[in-house]
Amino acid sequence: MNIRQAKNEIKHTVEAYLKKDEAGDYEIPEIRQRPVLLMGPPGIGKTQIMEQIARELGVGLVAYTITHHTRQSAVGLPFIREEEFAGKTYSVTEYTMSEIVATLYDTIEATGIKEGILFLDEINCVSESLAPAMLQFLQYKVFGLHQVPAGWVVVTAGNPPEFNKSVSEFDIVTLDRVKRVECQPDFDVWKEYAYYAGVHPAIISYLELHPDHYYMVDASDKNNYRFVTARGWEDLSEMMQL
Repeated sequence: MNIRQAKNEIKHTVEAYLKKDEAGDYEIPEIRQRPVLLMGPPGIGKTQIMEQIARELGVGLVAYTITHHTRQSAVGLPFIREEEFAGKTYSVTEYTMSEIVATLYDTIEATGIKEGILFLDEINCVSESLAPAMLQFLQYKVFGLHQVPAGWVVVTAGNPPEFNKSVSEFDIVTLDRVKRVECQPDFDVWKEYAYYAGVHPAIISYLELHPDHYYMVDASDKNNYRFVTARGWEDLSEMMQL
């Protein structure tokens, strides 16, 4: 599907997950709300559609690129506390709150919006040390010992392996716990967005004459990658406007 279709699919999923019954409970219990996995080439607008969805639904948005995180920042740092069991005192390891979960609570506090989207990009490029925690997160929406607040829908994104050497393939166990949505570049869809976003007319005119130049990745020569993405055309437009 193209990026517009992917946006609609994710938007409808978020709407369904946030729908409540007459008692005020979510009609789809949180344990059944599969995280969305949006797979697509880099630079086609995955982050931008998440911003659009959050704005259109009137919910919050917290976005992270997960590869910027270590296990400690995602899960939390350990500390020792004392506990008493059967009349004896023991030292027990506990963890500080995950930076990601803490940001969700900060966002709720700052905006007053209690429902939203937690968007984690490059989910299939996490380090080996963080991979077990991410599997636990995808299953239970938990980082370390701390739960993602109720009303926050998890959406993740990743690049296919041909675009990123750091990609780890998800196994069936993981894929069975997510809702996978795949998207591909589509010039006609991007052109509508480009008019709305004020992309320089010369770029739009050029690409109308050469639509095959809109998106291209050539990784055949490992020492000389050749590529152009939708993000690149927008960046060029900014420079031309200036």
